[in-house]
Amino acid sequence: MEKHVKHLLQDNADSQLMGILVAVFAILITLVLFAIWRRRKSVGQNILLTGLSDGGKTLIYARLLCSKFVQTHTSVKENIGDIIINNKSVKIVDIPGDERMRYKFFEKYKLSAKGIVYVIDSVTFQKNIRDVAEYLYNLLSDVDGHKNLPVLVLCNKQDQTMAKGCSVIKSLLEKELNLLRLTKTNQLEATDASSANAFLGKSGKDFEFDHLNSKVEFAESSAFVKDPETPAQIEELEVWLQKVA
Repeated sequence: MEKHVKHLLQDNADSQLMGILVAVFAILITLVLFAIWRRRKSVGQNILLTGLSDGGKTLIYARLLCSKFVQTHTSVKENIGDIIINNKSVKIVDIPGDERMRYKFFEKYKLSAKGIVYVIDSVTFQKNIRDVAEYLYNLLSDVDGHKNLPVLVLCNKQDQTMAKGCSVIKSLLEKELNLLRLTKTNQLEATDASSANAFLGKSGKDFEFDHLNSKVEFAESSAFVKDPETPAQIEELEVWLQKVA
């Protein structure tokens, strides 16, 4: 009788242990599936606003979210908000333009990007063309051939008399990126013989945006309108967002 009782107790203990193990396993599977679901849900849902400081990114961000003029200052962290496009919720991420922070925040959000809006100050463009081109070159090198993200180069502040038009900016950028590509390629080849994969564009031809895997488009905008009754001139941006959302 005593042996029978011990056997029953042992079977009960084994059953309880098995139940606990099954429950733990089920919880782990649930957590893994939830993490995968969260990751898939977030991938490809963000539109990144980026560019140098003082280009007007944060004002454009505010215009997209609430259609109002707001007084802005140089961002030290990202701004994130949701807008509805084509009956879908799309997250807009305004990335700081400060040189010390922009790459860090771009790295943080690039894997979840659905598209990139590269904002340019059309007034100061020619003065800052080297910095504008270098940051754009680095972004394109990062995404071209990997995610093939759609990119919009948004030439902002078109309301000002000294602003360059987007066709002029595109032409000047292609020339600057061609020079920059030559410099960077020579630097890479001097340190790494396998750097051919880092080449941006088509070998043997001057740089053109049409040669990239990622589709790069140009548009104009003007978000600086203080009158609350006057809408900002961001129609071309909104059309592009509808295409990529």
